Amino acid sequence: MKEVEALIKRALKYKEGGLTEHEIAEELNVSKETASWLLSKGKEKKPKGDIKVGWRSIGVYPSRIGFISDALCDIILEDCEEIDAIVGIAINGIPYATFIADNLGLELTLFRPHHEKSGAFCSNYASVKGKKVVLVDDVVGTGDTFRSAIKATEAEKGKPVLCLSVVNKTSRNKVGNVPLRALIRSRII
Repeated sequence: MKEVEALIKRALKYKEGGLTEHEIAEELNVSKETASWLLSKGKEKKPKGDIKVGWRSIGVYPSRIGFISDALCDIILEDCEEIDAIVGIAINGIPYATFIADNLGLELTLFRPHHEKSGAFCSNYASVKGKKVVLVDDVVGTGDTFRSAIKATEAEKGKPVLCLSVVNKTSRNKVGNVPLRALIRSRII
């Protein structure tokens, strides 16, 4: 229960700092429903089936992100014949995508999702136009972020060939028509 109380405190602190409910969910690596429940101080009905992923042990040291990225590279090499770029999905997909792009000698693209709009690619990085790309994020929950990145990539005339994450909180093997792979699949039974 102490961990839940700590999450409630963090959620409320983020709310005071101006983050939206969606941004709080992203920051805490929980679903939007769980973020809403935390902001209600646990008074509403608790959502079923969500898990919280804690990244502190990994995120503190870049070398640990690099080790995980090496494993993600193996998945890409196993699943993809030809790719041109790696798309890091903000915020937490970016460090993994950076290491992956460097390891595989590919271009790096960054995508900023938006919870109400389609999101946008950062113009300071490679374009996805005419390229086969792998989309990288840390966690798959609802799949909405990947769906948004797929839609934006296709609108820019790019071709998403794989969605890749560290943790998949679903039973899905695809997002739309794009294959979905992860290092870890975590599900509530």
